[in-house]
Amino acid sequence: MNKLALLILALLPLYSHGQLATPNADGIRFGHVHLNVPDAEQHAALWEEHFGGERTPLGSQIAIRFPNMLLVLREQEPSMGSRQTVMDHFGFKVRDIQSFIDKWEAAGLEMGRVFTGAEGQTNAYLTFPGGTYVELQEDQGLHEEVTAYHVHYFTPGYEELLNWYVDMFNLEIRSRGSIATTTNVPGMNISFGNSDTERAPSAGAAIDHIGFEIDNLEAFCKQLEARGVVFDRPYNYIESINLGTAFFTDPRGVVVELTEGLGGFF
Repeated sequence: MNKLALLILALLPLYSHGQLATPNADGIRFGHVHLNVPDAEQHAALWEEHFGGERTPLGSQIAIRFPNMLLVLREQEPSMGSRQTVMDHFGFKVRDIQSFIDKWEAAGLEMGRVFTGAEGQTNAYLTFPGGTYVELQEDQGLHEEVTAYHVHYFTPGYEELLNWYVDMFNLEIRSRGSIATTTNVPGMNISFGNSDTERAPSAGAAIDHIGFEIDNLEAFCKQLEARGVVFDRPYNYIESINLGTAFFTDPRGVVVELTEGLGGFF
């Protein structure tokens, strides 16, 4: 029995790979990031080879499972790289950042600066084909090699946008290291930074939109509508993939998808 217990404990990190976080008391957790990419197969291979993602079908699109989120790939030439938009980048924690960088550079892929980040750890930026900007942060205490960690908005109205998300999703402002303007939903930190210039909306760009997984989604959408949120695509249940969805655009131009049922793809 003791040996069996030890075996189960040893396998726990494997079973946790590619699961959404447990929702909070309001039934909210992070769901996914949706990319527009020039070549979905190329992108999928990079996410699998370098980030350890696991491929899963999502309707006609390719999805990649990670701890805390799903990454969805739409094969469509992006209108611009993510750094030109309000949804600047998203980030992962990695256990050994130097090994990651060495492998990335050996493959001839685009690497950005390496620096000490807001939490005092080694960070680095890299760019995927099509202009998807990704941040890495080392965390040697991870159970996994890689886990999703944060999304980062940049806009002149960043404080107002933070307060809007906090209000609409009933969240709390909590610092991430030296960055004071951040909040959290289970599975993801959401950070907001200043931009000296206006940024473009996210629709059609490399990072097209992000998504939150919501329990009782239809009722939640009605609550948001009562508070003045106008949905670009109202609540819809897609029976073929057992998924509820709704879309709106936030006050600074980032498209947000709300889903219910995304956990069925893990």
